Amino acid sequence: MAGFPAATADWVQTVSEQGFALLPIRVPTALLSLLEERPAAVHREGRRGGQRNLLSDAPGVQPLAQLPALREAVGNVLHAEPFAVRAILFDKTPEANWKVPWHQDLTIAVEQRHERPGFGPWSKKEGVIHTHAPSSLLGRMLNVRIHLDDCGEDNGPLKVLPGTHRHGRLTEDAIEQYKATIAPVTCIAQRGEVLAFHPLLLHASSPATRPGHRRVLQLEFAAETLPAPLQWRWRV
Repeated sequence: MAGFPAATADWVQTVSEQGFALLPIRVPTALLSLLEERPAAVHREGRRGGQRNLLSDAPGVQPLAQLPALREAVGNVLHAEPFAVRAILFDKTPEANWKVPWHQDLTIAVEQRHERPGFGPWSKKEGVIHTHAPSSLLGRMLNVRIHLDDCGEDNGPLKVLPGTHRHGRLTEDAIEQYKATIAPVTCIAQRGEVLAFHPLLLHASSPATRPGHRRVLQLEFAAETLPAPLQWRWRV
């Protein structure tokens, strides 16, 4: 398994070529603490594994999404003024220690369902309408993971297959082929560090071998409107 590279000055090129990079910024402790001061903002009682809809449900998330250094970094990748369109918390604990198979992030959250070419199938998750989006749109988005806890080799970190974001939406056979031919990279990070990766990059995670809290806030950014009459559910 390949080693995870440190943040470098050419990280924008790394994101373009490899599909992921650790950003040369660190989220201030004060902003991370803003989430932790409100337990419901990062974990609801009985909600195992995390929480959705955080751009509207958690007061501390919008300031993170609007952090100038973060917005500038995402804008450098997307070559446009970005905005956050979804926020999800993942929290691996001894009670919620799951495995995620290799996959791409294909869904977006929208205000209402409207049939448009390339969109679908449709679903509803915790009251919010979701749809698979065309790869042309997903290729112009960026996921950003803010680590609320240290994330090492032993607590179920993200794994990625470099370069697979450049091949569009993949079939199951193609995923199996890339799994067999590309060495995975394990994305370790410290509290406050930020990992960026393309939604179409193949990624996965294993159960933690030393389960504790492994909280990761995933912000998803876009830089363009959806084809009318579709609208983003959130635009922050």
